Amino acid sequence: MKWLSVLTLILTSMSITAQSIHELSYLSIDGETISMKSYENQYVLVVNVASFCGYTSQYDALQELHESQENLNVIAFPCNQFGAQEPNSESEIKEFCSTKFSVDFPMSSKVDVKGSKVSPIYQWLTQKELNKLGDFEVSWNFNKFLVGPSGELIAHFPSSVKPLSNEITKLLK
Repeated sequence: MKWLSVLTLILTSMSITAQSIHELSYLSIDGETISMKSYENQYVLVVNVASFCGYTSQYDALQELHESQENLNVIAFPCNQFGAQEPNSESEIKEFCSTKFSVDFPMSSKVDVKGSKVSPIYQWLTQKELNKLGDFEVSWNFNKFLVGPSGELIAHFPSSVKPLSNEITKLLK
C-alpha cells in the first residue's frame, strides 16, 4: 500500500495541469519529498544553480536575501545542463555550498530545467499555459523565478540580475 502512496505522489507532482506551484513537489538534495504547499503564504525564489559557473558567487547574495527576508524562501535547483558546470554528486554539491558559501536554504536534487526530462517545477515555471504569466527559457545557470504567496508566478530574471537587486527586492512587499 505504501508504494501506491509514493506512486500517487509522483504522478501528482508530474501533473502538467497544476494551476499553482503549490500543487507540485520536489526531491530535496537529501532525498526527501518536499511539497511546494509548505511554502504557501510566503514568497519563493527558485534558482537553477551550478558550482563551477561565473555566477556561482551569487550564492552569497542568495543566502543574504534568504536570511534578510522573513517572508521569502530561496530554493536552489542544481543543474548540469549549461556547460557541464554542475558535475558533482548531491552530497558534494551540498558540502560545497555549505562550506564555501554557508548556504542553509533548501536545495533540490539535481534536475533538468529544460528539454525532454525537465522537472515538473521547471515545466510549470517556463510554460505560460501552466504559470499564466509567460513562456520563459532558462538560458543559463542562476536564472531566477519569483513565486508569490498564493503560488502565482510573479517574475522571471536572467542570470545577470543579482539576488539583492532592486528588481527582485521591490517585489517582496
